[in-house]
Amino acid sequence: QVQLVESGGGLVQAGGSLRLSCAASGRIFSIGPMGWYRQAPGKQRELVARIGGGGNTNVADSVKGRFTVSRDNAKNTMYLQMNSLKSEDTAVYYCNAQISYGSGFRDYWGQGTQVTVSS
Repeated sequence: QVQLVESGGGLVQAGGSLRLSCAASGRIFSIGPMGWYRQAPGKQRELVARIGGGGNTNVADSVKGRFTVSRDNAKNTMYLQMNSLKSEDTAVYYCNAQISYGSGFRDYWGQGTQVTVSS
């Protein structure tokens, strides 16, 4: 059984920073692309940032220059460094990963972590 667990969310003032972590555990052979998504109340889930297995990244225009995605393959962990936070960044942040335990890749999601930015 594979699990993705996010941590690092919380309440922060506008202009502040948070660092989210997403740790994969269980029967893992290989982890492909990983990504951070977010969903604000009344809105659709949207991509925030993605990182490939080789480290190539892409980041949504709305967070470019403020958010940085990275991963530590030895720890099966992905990070999202969020700086200069704005009230519009308030959302539940979800981790997503393509994980193989030996026969193809499957799509996994974490349970989400709340980020609240107060203005």
